[in-house]
Amino acid sequence: MATTRSAHTVWEGSLLDGNGVVTFDSSGAIGEQPVTWAARSQEPSGKTSPEELIAAAHSSCFSMALSHALAGAGNPPSRLVTSADVTFQPGEGITGIHLTVEGTVPGIDNDSFVSAAEEAKVNCPVSQALKAVPITLSAKLA
Repeated sequence: MATTRSAHTVWEGSLLDGNGVVTFDSSGAIGEQPVTWAARSQEPSGKTSPEELIAAAHSSCFSMALSHALAGAGNPPSRLVTSADVTFQPGEGITGIHLTVEGTVPGIDNDSFVSAAEEAKVNCPVSQALKAVPITLSAKLA
């Protein structure tokens, strides 16, 4: 069954001087979050950005995909710690994403873990949606 998740942003003012608020409509799990151009292109200063939201989506999706692949191969993970670094270059856009994962997976060697992580990187739905951006990966067992 297909699912749809929704968020909305209210923006006021120009790009450089304006500000906005992102609201997570579907879950309500995350309170309203402020966004500004300065937070996107300079220091966050307590505000989020589209790139941070993409990083959160990508790290969680990748973790789910990797967990599923490992369990399907008979080695469910005890723990996966994944970070996603989304690079934004003003004037160019998003220029790359780097995933880093460290896993505790009983009964698997590092090469098998790295192979499963590479497969998850390619096949997770967020990676599929972001195919236009170079995605790199560092993976190792804890």
